[in-house]
Amino acid sequence: MLDHPVVDTPNLDQLARNGVLFKNTYAATPTCVPARASVLTGMSQTSTGRVGYQDRIPWNYEHTLPGELAKAGYHTQAVGKMHVYPARNLVGFHNVVLHDGYLHYNRFKQQNLEADSYNYSGDDYLPWLKEQAGSQVDLIDLGLDCNASTVARPWHLPESLHPTNWVVTQSIDFLRRRDPTKPFFLKMSFVRPHPPFDPPQVFFDMYKDLELPDPPVGDWAEQEDLQRFGYNPITDRGKVPKNRLQRARAAYYALITHIDYQIGRFMIAMEEHGVLHNTVVLFVSDHGELLGDHHLFRKSLAYEGSAKVPFILSDPGNLLGIKKNQVVEEVVELRDIMPTLLDAANVEIPETVEGKSVLNLLAEQSEEWREYIHGEHAHGQLSHHYLTDGKEKYIWYSRTGEEQLFNLVEDPQEVTNLSNKEEYRHRLEFWRQRLVGELDGREEGYTDGERLIEGRITKACLDHLLESVGKK
Repeated sequence: MLDHPVVDTPNLDQLARNGVLFKNTYAATPTCVPARASVLTGMSQTSTGRVGYQDRIPWNYEHTLPGELAKAGYHTQAVGKMHVYPARNLVGFHNVVLHDGYLHYNRFKQQNLEADSYNYSGDDYLPWLKEQAGSQVDLIDLGLDCNASTVARPWHLPESLHPTNWVVTQSIDFLRRRDPTKPFFLKMSFVRPHPPFDPPQVFFDMYKDLELPDPPVGDWAEQEDLQRFGYNPITDRGKVPKNRLQRARAAYYALITHIDYQIGRFMIAMEEHGVLHNTVVLFVSDHGELLGDHHLFRKSLAYEGSAKVPFILSDPGNLLGIKKNQVVEEVVELRDIMPTLLDAANVEIPETVEGKSVLNLLAEQSEEWREYIHGEHAHGQLSHHYLTDGKEKYIWYSRTGEEQLFNLVEDPQEVTNLSNKEEYRHRLEFWRQRLVGELDGREEGYTDGERLIEGRITKACLDHLLESVGKK
């Protein structure tokens, strides 16, 4: 995307030409649930209470992006992935057409008597697919795990039945059925690119025989895989067999291009419905995918492949009066989405919102922006915190005390860990003290106000969230 050496994204590139690419955008908590909480509320992970991944914790936030827009007179609709709880929680939308993918707590039949193979209450796509392709079809037919597989194969049904196409089909139908007397807010949310790696054949063919760049492997990474984690088709680490990894990377790139073409399809539909030049478009992701970087897979961790995400604000009709086709270097995060879109719609931003409107960065007299962001993720022995300004990144593993420091300008793939180099000792202490300030007063006891304290018990949800929903 935009000068990527391999991946072709003509429609996303055009969105950027019609707007602004924010080059240094991060998911502070790079997994689905906590990241989406920040998107919908504009709050930091500490304020949402979701500092790791935990399902079945109710969503009950006073102010949400769709809720505020609905109160302001917008017709609001979500299509695709939500990953909230309960699954049918509208979180402020007027309507949700849902496909969360394979959510284990909804699918495991011994835990959920309602999760039979047809009346899957947590999904709208699967019943539709069964109506189209036969009652025997299911999400696991390809034999690919839906969350962490390194195995890839092409989609086996007509492309029109793929979940990516379905999201766009349903979104186009919303353009037909929406209330024409109101402005609209539509959230199109694709499960891919994400396991299962199942692009339609035509997109897989674009990449399967290309010479793809090797994943970066840092001098700090595990160089051996003595326990052969990489041979497990469902893994978060290890040296995956070369051909299998090649196919997985080709399929992942193919899924990106597939989405790009479907975005192009939707842009054509917007033109046909007369709304393209009266709509602001924001393209973003909730997290990335390590895909073999440093012999790691999935997300959660603070490295660029996992935590850095695309953020394109496009304005085809020049509604916002911003200079188009520009790249912004300042560091942005997912909690900035809600204030940005409310600002663009001229809707009051609630006091609970902690993010900032990126429109402030684009004004002629732009306000002072943040110096860095603080991210984290409860992740067992790999629980961590990170700070970055887009130029440097500091990572602290809270269970072990391990530190990493990267110069992202000279080393954007995070190959060289500078934390043990004497010439960077002052930079390490600089970032370490910033993190002490961020964590001062945290319930886990990560700091005494002067130093970081390793080995503390981590939790995916903070006490204030659990208390508010009656889980503590």
